[in-house]
Amino acid sequence: MASAAEQLASNLNFAAFAKAEDLKKRIWFTLGALLVYRLGTYIPLPGINPDAFAHAFQQQSQGVLGVFNAFAGGAVERMAIFALGIMPYISASIIMQLMTSVVPSLEALKKEGEQGRKIINQYTRYGTVLLAMVQAYGISVGLESGQGIATDPGWFFRLSTVLTLTGGTMFLMWLGEQITSRGIGNGISLIIFSGIVAGLPHALGQTLELGRTGAMSTGLILAIIALCIIVIGAIVFFERAQRRLLIQYPKRQIGNRMFQGDTSHLPLKLNTAGVIPPIFASSLLLLPATLAGFSNTTTLPAWASTVLSLLGHGQPLYMLLYAAMIAFFCFFYTAIVFNPKDTADQLKKHSGFIPGYRPGERTAEYIDYVLTRITAVGAVYLVIVCLIPEFLISWAGVPFYLGGTSLLIVVSVTLDTVAQIQGHLIAHQYEGLIKKSKLRGGKRGK
Repeated sequence: MASAAEQLASNLNFAAFAKAEDLKKRIWFTLGALLVYRLGTYIPLPGINPDAFAHAFQQQSQGVLGVFNAFAGGAVERMAIFALGIMPYISASIIMQLMTSVVPSLEALKKEGEQGRKIINQYTRYGTVLLAMVQAYGISVGLESGQGIATDPGWFFRLSTVLTLTGGTMFLMWLGEQITSRGIGNGISLIIFSGIVAGLPHALGQTLELGRTGAMSTGLILAIIALCIIVIGAIVFFERAQRRLLIQYPKRQIGNRMFQGDTSHLPLKLNTAGVIPPIFASSLLLLPATLAGFSNTTTLPAWASTVLSLLGHGQPLYMLLYAAMIAFFCFFYTAIVFNPKDTADQLKKHSGFIPGYRPGERTAEYIDYVLTRITAVGAVYLVIVCLIPEFLISWAGVPFYLGGTSLLIVVSVTLDTVAQIQGHLIAHQYEGLIKKSKLRGGKRGK
């Protein structure tokens, strides 16, 4: 007789998907919400000259603006109302995660469960508004300093820019929360995902055009496509990789009944930090070049010009610092989001233990030891994935590449969304699975 898992796998087909009405409604809602986001990236900010800004953006497209433009789905390049994107919310979330580790009152809120989480989320929203207003004001001042970008510079232009960009960010934050609760997948991640994917067809078309005109060889294009497929496979493998620690629970007696000891696993992800390390590392490294681009480069001292040239794409110093920063943020962010001592205390509270290690401090030390080792492997994996595009640029002069950070986001969000779709299908098929497995409770016919 087939197991319940095998029966469940056989039930996950297109027929089951067609019958899952709630799942289809969630998918349509998600697609509609993402369509609204994409339309907003084409609505220009009031009071600017689009042609003048496009010319200025082309000069800074290799700096931090290029990174933000990729995450914002081209909204920065067009200076749309969603130009800030969802990045202020992500920054506020990271800041709150850091503060919950160093501020005792916030750490206590984090341990209060659902109610504490709601309060922390509210603080995160307040932080998002503050960060968005500060960034929007900086953008308004920068637009005024550009030649002919602001049609009517002044305080009214600054105020309207701050209100428009901040309102756009808050709308995207609300839209992401709606997708999470009423749609499929993590709404914030899907917004970033859609922005990155929207720019891929145009970039791929440019690369194929270079191949048609002979600027790039057909063999090189095929090699890049094959490399992308290999890297995607590696990302899927490493993102799903886990180190499972065996957890045992002793026998316990409840009333007159003796319950046997149970076993479970504590899963530790190979890449706990996710895509945060590459984002932080690339933003910090591109910041000096962006600031220098907005200033007069002829007035820079000789040493500053030398440093800027060494920090260019494909340069050895850039690659070395990029790899070092990714590795540092891997360990730093993992230490922030995962506390071995709290995990060991939770296991001790529920009478769980790792065989061979005493509950409490020794268990925490062992978990920290294992976590450090797998984080080192995860850091090496992230460094390799993110440096491959840099080597392609410096060695082959490839104008089109799927950056490591973008590739990580696309693959991770896709895996998470597919897992949630499967979860909804499993819930829909649960009753049928029980019937086929003859596990349904109730009276049986005689």
